[in-house]
Amino acid sequence: MSEKKMSSSRRHQLKSLMLSIAKSRLEAEVITIAESKKTYMEDNCPAPDVSGSMADLQELCKKLQGKIDKIDEERYDMEAKVLKANKEIEDLKIKVQDLQGKFKKPALKKVRLSADQMLQALLGSKHKVNLDLRANLKQVKKEVKEEDKEAVGDWRKNIDEKAGMDGRKKMFETS
Repeated sequence: MSEKKMSSSRRHQLKSLMLSIAKSRLEAEVITIAESKKTYMEDNCPAPDVSGSMADLQELCKKLQGKIDKIDEERYDMEAKVLKANKEIEDLKIKVQDLQGKFKKPALKKVRLSADQMLQALLGSKHKVNLDLRANLKQVKKEVKEEDKEAVGDWRKNIDEKAGMDGRKKMFETS
């Protein structure tokens, strides 16, 4: 915080100065690029001499076509060499990985899928799979016991029998 703040007019002045310097450098760079293009064209592509007869012009066209063909062949050869070198590089990278025995495993993301979605992803959209397991189960009917039907009769009788009232009556009679 010990740094002094710059006034807005000073900041504006420095900014405009920087922009003017950058503009002049860009203009100089554009001029040098244009000059280098011009000198290259003069060195490599002399101006065609079009003054002459039709036969001379045809001969000039044939020469230019020959040069174009030669350059295209060189370009094609260079592209083939580059492709071959790239393929060799990839093969060597694979061999190096095989020799090291280490393979980089990508980090897998957790994905939440229902069972239906998983099966659909595995089998494709052609197979319609429904995992309603209860629909595939057999229906089983419960058997009703015959004893229960008979026991429904007199409920007092059943209670006395279960409670052992006969035994209690005998205890009281003897005393």
